Amino acid sequence: MKKYKCVIFDCDGVLVDSEPLSNQVLADMTNELGGNIDLEYALTHFKGRSMQMCYDKIAKLVPQPLPDNFKDMYRERSFELFKSSLEPIEGVSQLLAKLNVPFGVASSGTEEKIKHNLALTGLSSYFEKNIFSCYEIQKWKPDPGVFLWAAKTMGYHPDECVVVEDSFLGATAAKAGGFDVFGFVVHDYNNELPAIATRTFGHMDELGEWLVN
Repeated sequence: MKKYKCVIFDCDGVLVDSEPLSNQVLADMTNELGGNIDLEYALTHFKGRSMQMCYDKIAKLVPQPLPDNFKDMYRERSFELFKSSLEPIEGVSQLLAKLNVPFGVASSGTEEKIKHNLALTGLSSYFEKNIFSCYEIQKWKPDPGVFLWAAKTMGYHPDECVVVEDSFLGATAAKAGGFDVFGFVVHDYNNELPAIATRTFGHMDELGEWLVN
């Protein structure tokens, strides 16, 4: 297998098990405004999407205009839920401790959210300054910008890196940027990753066998 010089991780659903939590909040908020969706619907339609894409989708599901503070309310409620319930993805701490190449995290979330989630799950020390948010460059997946920025900042070309993603949009962004992409399929509810990822895996132990020399 190809030896990579750098690994770029997505955050939500790859490092931290936040997708069921954050999507439950979105489902609850949608239903409070007159929608009628469940967690499965939210995971299918919102997972891996930017906040704006979720906002636009929800606006079509409810019979009234969304409150001006909807996004702020979502962040506040999800942050509170994360404080009590957020966990790292099983096996990811052990993987990061063994990795012997540079790595970083590139996410559609705000830098505040990324740092908050890494801190809650005990992963902050692994990333230090290698944290890259789409909000900093105002480009969101499937645009490859955040991955290209991460690779360049860490000193590598796309063909020297592999991106680890759990969403179709994220994998599409990585491929568009010239990266290989390993797809984490545990929450791939639409079975989209096998068609686009370089390889797929279901547990961090498997990923470790590919990345740890």
